[in-house]
Amino acid sequence: MHRTQERTRITILSMLLALFGASALMAACNTTEGFGKDVEAAGDAIADTADDAKD
Repeated sequence: MHRTQERTRITILSMLLALFGASALMAACNTTEGFGKDVEAAGDAIADTADDAKD
């Protein structure tokens, strides 16, 4: 295999990996936001329960 063919294959593979990685990160942003909202809601529920127990 010639060096230029090898470089071309490595470049294409790198570009595909970057594309798939970027796609995964973009999808994870939405999931992470939803997870953050769930954690916040759980924290609020715990705080409310602690306030009720204190009274």
